[in-house]
Amino acid sequence: MSLNRQKRGLVLASIMLSMFLAAIEATIVSTAMPSIVADLGGFSLYSWVFSAYLLTNAATVLLFGRLSDVFGRKPIFMIGISLFLLGAVLCALAPSMEVLIGARLVQGLGAGALMPIATTIVGDIYTKEERAKIQGYLSSVWGISAVTGPVLGGFFVDILSWHFVFWMNVPLGLLALTGILIFFKEDVSKKTRTVDIAGSIWVVLTVSTLTIILVEGGVSVPWVSWQMFAMVTVALCGAAAFYFHERKMEDPMMPMDLWKIRSIRYANLTSLTTGMILIGVSSYLPAFVQGVMEESATVAGFTLTTMSIGWPIASTLAGRLILKIGFRPTAVMGGVSLIIGSGLFSILTPEKGPWFAALGSLFIGIGMGLSSTSFIVSIQNSVNWEKRGIATAANMFMRTIGSAIGAAFLGGLLNSQLSRVIDASSLPDSFTVDSANSLLREETRVELGSKALTVLQEGLTDGLHLVYIGLLVLACVSFLLILQIPKKED
Repeated sequence: MSLNRQKRGLVLASIMLSMFLAAIEATIVSTAMPSIVADLGGFSLYSWVFSAYLLTNAATVLLFGRLSDVFGRKPIFMIGISLFLLGAVLCALAPSMEVLIGARLVQGLGAGALMPIATTIVGDIYTKEERAKIQGYLSSVWGISAVTGPVLGGFFVDILSWHFVFWMNVPLGLLALTGILIFFKEDVSKKTRTVDIAGSIWVVLTVSTLTIILVEGGVSVPWVSWQMFAMVTVALCGAAAFYFHERKMEDPMMPMDLWKIRSIRYANLTSLTTGMILIGVSSYLPAFVQGVMEESATVAGFTLTTMSIGWPIASTLAGRLILKIGFRPTAVMGGVSLIIGSGLFSILTPEKGPWFAALGSLFIGIGMGLSSTSFIVSIQNSVNWEKRGIATAANMFMRTIGSAIGAAFLGGLLNSQLSRVIDASSLPDSFTVDSANSLLREETRVELGSKALTVLQEGLTDGLHLVYIGLLVLACVSFLLILQIPKKED
């Protein structure tokens, strides 16, 4: 694609800005979530704020990539930014958790277009020799967003208000949208290609049903009930329909033959479990630090920042390690770091303080950086040029699915345990899982009374301890999967 050097630079700046918005979303919202829940209520819906965003993101990431091949990068990318900004505005104006969750669904739709198409545009406008340098710039976006996200989230909550977490997207998003609109020119190929819309529908049906099962199972929907049986049936049938549909498609959303390659199969399965670990830490650590340790949102943000610092540093280090010792040993080191970090979280208590929590986060970040970089190298070495893009996108898809399922599954564990502790206490029936909202703000903690405060903090501690035990199990499973990655490409 012929763009002069100046225009390419402006297009790259617009792409990096839009990627920054999508990349910062996880950590900045995680830091603000305790304050959002304290304001809007609905603690039992806590995990849905993350699950909703990840759900639509996962369901559309491959579909948007295919649409950009048919209609061009520019219109689909602009639709993505527009949807993302619309969702952000609706989030900022949300009067309740239910409205916030609906707005996050819209925002997730936009994010599904931002990340894959941004990477594709870079491949379109830069030569093969230039891409390595440009990829370094794109990687720096993740590092910057990872470090600044928790800090900005804590600043907005403590100094301004949680609404600014979403309002900040608007001016930056409009600037990126304008840059792409004015400076990015493309020639769209007239070649006819099919769009796998049916495959996307099956993904939405399956993942959304599974999400409801994991979040509401044992809370509002009994495990042994006809409603649960019906949802499990729908999820299983949806997964089977997606599998058989993809096998017969000429341009499938998820090419099934990729799974026959051992290195890709185990890299993708590990990305599924590490996605669950990542969302477990980023979603629930601020709740522990603010609700149980009674620290500020800024301190909660700090405990996530260490993970965000460890990740980009480890990713950079992984590039050198892969050249010296290979991608498999580097991934194994990442797996060990994930186990260490999850192990620290499994013994986390209020008395150990924020520094101990930050240390656990650091090891998780190092593990994610080493393993994720190794997976990409392994995957891209296992396929030819024609399949490299979809193979990389499929790995991104699996991690996003893992995060969506993890937010739901771990949220279900937390809600169930908190509900059991409250039911076993002698507190009035008016106390429910949503009463944990009061723990997340100092003025409402004081109003609870010593007995209710003790019971709710014990319930939140026990629930989050169960979540962290779950993270340790997932880290061990991730390590075993990494060991299955072959030493050389298939």
